[in-house]
Amino acid sequence: MPVLELEHVRKVWPSPDGGETVAVEDVSLAVEQGRILCLVGTSGSGKTTTMKMINRLVEPTSGTVRVDGADVRSLDPIELRRGIGWVIQRGGLMPHLTVAQNIGLLCGLEGWAPSKTAARVDELLALVGLDPGTYRDRYPAALSGGQRQRVGVARAMALDPPILLMDEPFGALDPITRSRIHDELRAMLEQVQKTVVLVTHDMPEAFALGDELAIMDAGRVVQRGTPREVAAAPANAFVAEFLSAFSMDAR
Repeated sequence: MPVLELEHVRKVWPSPDGGETVAVEDVSLAVEQGRILCLVGTSGSGKTTTMKMINRLVEPTSGTVRVDGADVRSLDPIELRRGIGWVIQRGGLMPHLTVAQNIGLLCGLEGWAPSKTAARVDELLALVGLDPGTYRDRYPAALSGGQRQRVGVARAMALDPPILLMDEPFGALDPITRSRIHDELRAMLEQVQKTVVLVTHDMPEAFALGDELAIMDAGRVVQRGTPREVAAAPANAFVAEFLSAFSMDAR
């Protein structure tokens, strides 16, 4: 059974003129355990709205989202979100909290003992390539962009969620740092076997990280496949044009 399923999901927003704006139309996807699915598309294609419906930050107008076979509408939204890691651009760290406090925030909310939280923080810092003794007591302002993003990933994994949602997590980084973090993230995810949905408009990033791509246009998935399959046979003119905007080698 897939860890994550979207079945005929649709999202409609009310428009100022009293009509409707369709953001997502009839999206069906399934993601197996330990796989990375990249939602790819231009701005306004519906990819972020699609991802937010997984943890109920956005409620679907129709259709069904399941996590481990359970309809997310049957789950408490707070418990659902604490069971799904969330990584956003620039890390989304709280500037007045230390690295350790940022990473351990959800552990504290769950009532963990301070010693257990501290051990988990150190474990995660080591996992994302940051020495605990050096970084745990620093504040976000003292970190580089790449370090902040690593801390954001560590925080998302604090409660060991089976699913990670990543919304344009590396868009603010320079190309060299981004490439290095791609390599490190891929190796780390293979180690911890998380199921990942990553939103990006950057095809090289999708090719570097994705086991599968779901390319979106005007709220619909217009092609799904491995990076190699998509590169070898674009489904339509939009996908071909999107691919042609980047220079890449298919994995």
